[in-house]
Amino acid sequence: MRTVIFDLDGTLADTSFDLIEAANACFRGLGLGDLLDPVSDGPVALKGGKAMLTLGFERSGTHGAEEVDRQHPVLLDHYKANINRHTFFFDGAMEAVRALKSKGMKVGICTNKPEALALQLLTEMGVLEEFHSLIGADTLPVRKPDPLPYQEAVKRAGGVVERSLIVGDTTTDLYTSHAAGVPCVLVTFGPSGAGARMLECAAHIDHFDALPEVVERLLP
Repeated sequence: MRTVIFDLDGTLADTSFDLIEAANACFRGLGLGDLLDPVSDGPVALKGGKAMLTLGFERSGTHGAEEVDRQHPVLLDHYKANINRHTFFFDGAMEAVRALKSKGMKVGICTNKPEALALQLLTEMGVLEEFHSLIGADTLPVRKPDPLPYQEAVKRAGGVVERSLIVGDTTTDLYTSHAAGVPCVLVTFGPSGAGARMLECAAHIDHFDALPEVVERLLP
């Protein structure tokens, strides 16, 4: 059984605007205003809440690691309450998922987003049932780029690692593929697009329309 495992943030969906807004809500609560830009700071949003808070505090010249830790739960609460305000699937994403399934393939998600938030987002966007597996950052004791979450995502989808590949957008997904010994397809759109284009991987795609053909080539 051929299996395709997708990253979520920055790969299937652009979640950066809602993530940046959650960080800015923390900064506004401290009287600092909006310290992050939803467009230019999109890539840092995909690195997680603490990375966004750290960048904002560095720009303001205020607070340190202790305040990052204090604000992180506040950020998560705001994000949970506003998780699907501006998030959208990249053009052709779900059509590509369904095309792969129509060819008899299994599809799953392996993300470094906390599992509960990933479940909430996919449910609110109405696509949770489209995927055969979902592994989040806290599903297992380790997260990507450790290969175990990826391997578990393949297993829960009903596939075998040897007949699988990962679709992602950052070095985290690329290093995960190296650790698991599988091909990696990187998307060149979205917040991390410019950086992804510079990475050596099995294939790059500029639009999801190209994914089914690429998968057929990599997993004949």
